[in-house]
Amino acid sequence: MGTLKELEENEKEWLTVAEVARFLNSDPQAIRIQAHKDRAALGFPIIMIGNHIKIPRAGFINFFKGAQGV
Repeated sequence: MGTLKELEENEKEWLTVAEVARFLNSDPQAIRIQAHKDRAALGFPIIMIGNHIKIPRAGFINFFKGAQGV
């Protein structure tokens, strides 16, 4: 998943940290560390279950569109 169009066409309800990191051209571990440190600073919604991080696809797309002014 590398483009916004691919994210929007994907039917998965949840994204993995690795998918989001690939999309943002970022390090997955940096996202995990930030999620544990201050999840609000990420800017997009996440759900943490123990050490597992779930990212709602629709919430991430809305965040990204807002950040890009789309």
